[in-house]
Amino acid sequence: MKQSLQEVSNTGSQLSRLALSHGKRTRLWRLLYGHGPRNGSLLVLPLDQGLEHGPTDFFPHPPAVDPSYQFELAAAGGFSAIALGIGLAEKYMTEYCGRVPLILKLNGKTNIASDAEATSPLFASVEDAVRLGADAVGYTMYVGSPRQHDEFRQFEKVRQDCERYGMPLVMWAYPRGGAVNAKGGTNTLYAQDYAARVALEMGADIVKLHEPNDSVANVPAPYDKLQEDAGARCARVVRSAGRTMVLFSGGEKNDDDAAVLRKVEFYMQSGANGVMFGRNMWLRPFDQAVALTRQVHDIMAKYPR
Repeated sequence: MKQSLQEVSNTGSQLSRLALSHGKRTRLWRLLYGHGPRNGSLLVLPLDQGLEHGPTDFFPHPPAVDPSYQFELAAAGGFSAIALGIGLAEKYMTEYCGRVPLILKLNGKTNIASDAEATSPLFASVEDAVRLGADAVGYTMYVGSPRQHDEFRQFEKVRQDCERYGMPLVMWAYPRGGAVNAKGGTNTLYAQDYAARVALEMGADIVKLHEPNDSVANVPAPYDKLQEDAGARCARVVRSAGRTMVLFSGGEKNDDDAAVLRKVEFYMQSGANGVMFGRNMWLRPFDQAVALTRQVHDIMAKYPR
């Protein structure tokens, strides 16, 4: 669609206040305004569940075990990007190069071992992302884990490489570990709010978070006295992320399309830059998933960023 001069001049306004290299600015512009809703919001299709959860995530919809399914969905549905690891990118990306932007996940783990001392080692590099034509890299940070000192040092090298290569950095900020569980759990407002601030402080350009719940059991003060509704909790998390853009997770599949759409609207109203919906999309039959994605586009069109 041809844009007016005024629309062109307004495009990229949220990038104008960020100190970014030309490489980062170019790649972020492609994600925010060149693909997906194209209005500064982001609709990302993640496919890291096979590593993180194992093959069982695909059991409810067997066609989804073939990564070509998700790539075709990302193309047909007009997603801003697909997010996945290096093996899938190298083996399945070829025919989608230029059509589907790539967020290359650099680290990950299985769920076989306990999360008590969760850590997510690197298995790819920023240089790999450049070679594969990615528009961003993804890094999982286990906030609060007893191994977070290792995570911080590993992240330092990734962040420096991102600056060197002009590559945007998306942080999957996941509270994990015994200390987090002892202070209320991973999805409390305390944990998610802390994770949002960690992403900002450590230099992420975009952060993926989960919607904070209303539990205050065992959470530290003053969170134990906060009485906020769901909208206020999400808005607080977005504020804590500052100039780091926030994507909320879609979580496990919800069979109710209307409920998925209400969740998207809710997150956008809370000030998020977008959503990262995987299982809620690719566990549906293909035509249904594409139709749902188009409805998501209609909602996100109302919230230019």
